Amino acid sequence: MSRADVCLLLEGTYPFVRGGVSSWVHQIISGLPELTFSLVFIGSRRADYAERKYTLPENVAHLETHYLEDAYAGLEPLPRRVSERKLEPIVDLHEYLLSRAARCTRHLAAPDAAPAAEQQRLERAVDVVLTTLEQSDGISAAEFLFGSGSWELIRRRHLEGDASASFIDYFWTIRILHGPMFQLARMARVIPDASAYHAVSTGYAGLLGALLERQRRRPFILTEHGIYTKERRIDLNQAEWLDQLGPPGAKNPEAGAHLRKLWIRCFESLGRLAYRSANPILSLYAGNRARQIDDGADPARTRIIVNGIDTRRFEPARAARPERTPRVIGLIGRIVPIKDVKTFVRTMGLVSQELPDVEGWIIGSADEDSSYDVECRLLVESLGLGERVKFLGHQNVAEILPKLGLLMLTSISEAQPLAILEALAAGVPCVATDVGACREQIEGTTPDDRALGHAGRVVPFADHQALGRAAVELLTQADTWRSCQRAGIERVARYYDDAQMLASYRDVYRDALGATWQA
Repeated sequence: MSRADVCLLLEGTYPFVRGGVSSWVHQIISGLPELTFSLVFIGSRRADYAERKYTLPENVAHLETHYLEDAYAGLEPLPRRVSERKLEPIVDLHEYLLSRAARCTRHLAAPDAAPAAEQQRLERAVDVVLTTLEQSDGISAAEFLFGSGSWELIRRRHLEGDASASFIDYFWTIRILHGPMFQLARMARVIPDASAYHAVSTGYAGLLGALLERQRRRPFILTEHGIYTKERRIDLNQAEWLDQLGPPGAKNPEAGAHLRKLWIRCFESLGRLAYRSANPILSLYAGNRARQIDDGADPARTRIIVNGIDTRRFEPARAARPERTPRVIGLIGRIVPIKDVKTFVRTMGLVSQELPDVEGWIIGSADEDSSYDVECRLLVESLGLGERVKFLGHQNVAEILPKLGLLMLTSISEAQPLAILEALAAGVPCVATDVGACREQIEGTTPDDRALGHAGRVVPFADHQALGRAAVELLTQADTWRSCQRAGIERVARYYDDAQMLASYRDVYRDALGATWQA
């Protein structure tokens, strides 16, 4: 195949998962038809991504899929002699990923030059690793798994560190942490060439981008919607399996805490590797840009490009709204813990006490976490809300929004939710938790923006009582509801139209492609 203009590096999103980030990717590809795109999808397990959720636009020249569960597939467990010299790069990578020494230099005490020097040495060493993994002059997955020195490396690290975790749990954690590095290195050798690479997160997609930038010397663009390391930290802090380590009847909470820290440090380090290679580093709002800088991104490389939507698409939705505001509260989003659907259910329990005719619609798929979906449904039944709360699955947003009186977002972490922008464009006020850019979307940013008024209410996250009060207020006070509706429609039209976003990304790609740009 001919070289694509842009290769998108996609972890766990488009085209196999519906939702905000995937919708955004589809929007970018469709909105820039003059460019050709290739897609590299990175998933966890094949079983999690059975079918595509999107029809690929005509300017997608190539799609390939890779799964992290295959990191060690097909490797024969044969002993291998690996010299200490050859093992040194993986020791450096291990130290960078998991050690407290691998902190961003901007966080180190200014008078102490030794840790900063060690950090810089590790970074130079890791650059060598990134260009030699799975190469003849580097170490392979088979050598790491079965090499004579690897066992000793892991054993020594276990003894030198916090040995609260059993050696078996620690051993498998280290193998699982390192496996994707080798898989991504193999991918970097074979994926089709492109004029520029663009990852839509840090993590594994960001590491692949760093590998490609180092090896192929092509521009690497990074866009973060949510901050990946923050979201993984939330996931890991909620991961019950980490608290179940050890033999039956002898669980050790300290073991889970230690291994949880290893996972978190690993993802923090992957983020720094991506930041060191990417230019520009894009985010959706000022709060996330500040977080990127705090996590090690060069401020000079960071930029903000806000999300945008096709506001014209929602004009029919506004026209279709009934004269009387429906007493229906909708949550549009994936049924996953980070969306905190359980708080939405509890909120509906409170609201229904004040408004007996109210309904709550959960609009989104449960493909990513079927166990959490079951828990949410059981909570609905246990609270006696079976007639009030409905699970509708994926729906056409433009068709469902006219049937809502409010959109409610209960997430514990967000970036700049498209669901809020779409609801406001369709004339639906919003009640949202104070995460990400939700306050900016609902209350405005600049003085001129804020002068438009509030387009709903913003409350603390995980506070179902505050969510309930806000919902009852808006559904029972018609003048307040209409004021919020007017502010939302005007704010989206003025500041969040997709033409502005697409023009900004056209400029980003033009800068990256340089002489190869063909408008």
